[in-house]
Amino acid sequence: MNIRHFHDWKVDYAGAARIQKDLAGRVILRDRGLPDRISLVAGADVSYSRGDNVMYAAVVVLDFASMETVEESCRAVTVDFPYIPGLLSFREGPALLAAFGDLRTEPEVVLFDGQGIAHPRGLGLASHMGLLLDLPSIGCAKSRLCGEYDDVGCDRGDSSPLEHRGKRVGAVLRTKNRVKPLYISPGHNISLESALEIVLSCCRGYRLPEPTRQAHLAVNRLRVMLRQSPR
Repeated sequence: MNIRHFHDWKVDYAGAARIQKDLAGRVILRDRGLPDRISLVAGADVSYSRGDNVMYAAVVVLDFASMETVEESCRAVTVDFPYIPGLLSFREGPALLAAFGDLRTEPEVVLFDGQGIAHPRGLGLASHMGLLLDLPSIGCAKSRLCGEYDDVGCDRGDSSPLEHRGKRVGAVLRTKNRVKPLYISPGHNISLESALEIVLSCCRGYRLPEPTRQAHLAVNRLRVMLRQSPR
């Protein structure tokens, strides 16, 4: 896969925040490059221990109709950017891009376990990676980073707008009856409406959409395998 390079990864807090503010202005919040009928969808996730400098990343490409795995790419990368809420893409991004770089199959849309534009500076992990990959991307976070919302109904498909500083930045979506909702926000090259539709289409009986669920399982298999390998 082709990966665009807009900046250096070796930056401090102030430099990372400046990059986020700059890249946020390049995010496109409409369906651009998204086919009418999606064939391939990917999920991406990372795993690491707080304070550890080894980042495990996985990208799993699935057939959109069947949710069967087409390709899986995993990498373990040493990182030196600290754990700072709001700047997680600078810690997790290099490992994810390494995994994406190994793919032979290019997905048409990618779901990330993280935020899209529902971010204090408008550039969460899904938006940042979507820009670098130049692919439609969706943030599917398990917790809120910013924004306010009203109570969400208890049934699958119920949602409530997520607003930050007077702007709608996503939605809180119930993906399974009476189970905690997810925080969905467009990343790049996609509208909120399409993001919600795709996420619900990818949910097959679990709280998490199948692409990020499979990526989560894959990255933890990698983590266990490498920890058990002789040194």
